Amino acid sequence: IEMAQGGEVVTKRTNPRRRGVLFRITGDSTPYEFPVTPVPMKKRWPPKNPFMKSDFGRLDPYNDGIFYTIPRLVYHLDEPAVVALTQYYRRSIPPGSDILDVCSSWVSHYPTEFPECMGNISAIGMNAIELLCNDQLTGGFKVVDLNQKPELPFEDNSFDVITCCVSFDYLIKPVEVLKECRRVLRPGGKVIVSFSNRCFGLKAVKIWLRSTNDKHVEFMNGFFQYAGGFKARKAFEITATLPKKRYQDPMFVVEATKK
Repeated sequence: IEMAQGGEVVTKRTNPRRRGVLFRITGDSTPYEFPVTPVPMKKRWPPKNPFMKSDFGRLDPYNDGIFYTIPRLVYHLDEPAVVALTQYYRRSIPPGSDILDVCSSWVSHYPTEFPECMGNISAIGMNAIELLCNDQLTGGFKVVDLNQKPELPFEDNSFDVITCCVSFDYLIKPVEVLKECRRVLRPGGKVIVSFSNRCFGLKAVKIWLRSTNDKHVEFMNGFFQYAGGFKARKAFEITATLPKKRYQDPMFVVEATKK
């Protein structure tokens, strides 16, 4: 069932939409603007990986499967941040791409036309109920705990694009996960990692919690460097602008293309 607000005619570009009781925000009929501003990465990372195991400690180090047992069918960002990412995906992911959404949930934040104009859209995540509710997954999903086993259950060279939205701050082995991303990407494929300043404080890693947004960009650049096999990274702030300059969650992306 698809519905609209204010008597709008329902189309694929109507915002927002409902699927049953779920409320999907797309940004296609909003007053927001979506600038894309390059973010310079100034830190020069040494040849040897300087990250330590203690950097990825957490306040709650216990089984993530227990923490994610109850489905959370909610947004973890405010509306402007969500729709800024949706619009960025529309501009950045070529039609016909096979996509993998890593650390996915009930919504992948892709534009509503993606199931029709892309190849297969697959996902991995922690909660089967959330993933079952994701109506953009034309290629199915698998329940995977990357903190228990940082491996992607797919063949080499399977995808053109991998996305990960506001979840990299929970990974205790980010370099190993990016090595897996490189493996399952086709040559010339890219990873798009997005993040804001919101998180579950109990589950986010220490190095992320004690740092600023600029440092998060630099950390992602370092993770990609030590994963190897990626071209020079690009970082952008994609925070939406609102009428009257009201507060909104900041939004950043770091992209890396497989050599």
